Amino acid sequence: MPRMGGRTTWTGVIVSLALVASTRDAFAQQEVGHKTLGTLGLRAGSQPEPGVYMTDRVLHYSATTLRDRNGEAIPVGLDAKVLASAVGIGATVELPLRSTFVNVGLGIPMARSTVNTKQPEASIDRFGLGDIYAQPLGLGWRSKQIDVVVSYAVYLPTGSFEPEGSASISRGYVTHQFAAGSTLYFDAARSWHLSALASFDENLRKPRIDLRRGSTIQVQGGFGTSPLRIFDIGLAAYGIWQVEDDDGSALPPQLRGARDRAYGVGPEFAVVIPPIRCKFTLRYEHDFAVQARPEGQIFVVGLSTTLWRPPRAQ
Repeated sequence: MPRMGGRTTWTGVIVSLALVASTRDAFAQQEVGHKTLGTLGLRAGSQPEPGVYMTDRVLHYSATTLRDRNGEAIPVGLDAKVLASAVGIGATVELPLRSTFVNVGLGIPMARSTVNTKQPEASIDRFGLGDIYAQPLGLGWRSKQIDVVVSYAVYLPTGSFEPEGSASISRGYVTHQFAAGSTLYFDAARSWHLSALASFDENLRKPRIDLRRGSTIQVQGGFGTSPLRIFDIGLAAYGIWQVEDDDGSALPPQLRGARDRAYGVGPEFAVVIPPIRCKFTLRYEHDFAVQARPEGQIFVVGLSTTLWRPPRAQ
């Protein structure tokens, strides 16, 4: 069963946590970046059917451990939580060229993030509009047993931003994202599948402050099966690797040279409800092998609705 409004709508909730570790009287701020890992899963690299889709994803992220650049736990008494919802709309059109598709999408997130530590001055409680995700161009190709997708997207800062702090929901800088992925189907019925979507995020410098987050590579996907063509059941996974150092005169010395790394894995279940043209998705994933970022878990509930689909050719 095709993903209804998955990759073409909104690929990630735009949230960031202000996480601090004490070094005598100084605090080092570490942001987790634009992409919230775990928002995509079993069909991350699949090509949606032609049509117009609306998607709402609600996620709850929590973390109680902060890891340093060597993967060691930092005893700051971390209790971080994010509750976010992102509404997106996307469209897919099939071109006259056989099995070639064009996708566009737009997503707007709202989030509340709370961070508590042993130091009260480091705690935050924020709610607001996150950065808008816009995908002006995505291309896809489909054969009997393989889908291939590529896309360009941009994160546009629209929420509140404080140049001297990282407590706001919006990160306040533009990110260009280039993605490519594929889904391999192991049988003609497309009932067993292995999918992955890799993205490269190039972050621009923050305005009014000399600070830039290093580029990252992220992969999301999973392996699963689609019994009765209305269910998706399987194991989802993700990984992130920061491939460029953060830089700028405003970067705390404690964070120079520290690069994010994390992996995650967990179960996913989805069901298509044909009478109401909806797809309901549940996904849970937990971090492991984390460096220079929080170690946490994420629970995602997604609802995708088909607003319009072209009539099938006779």
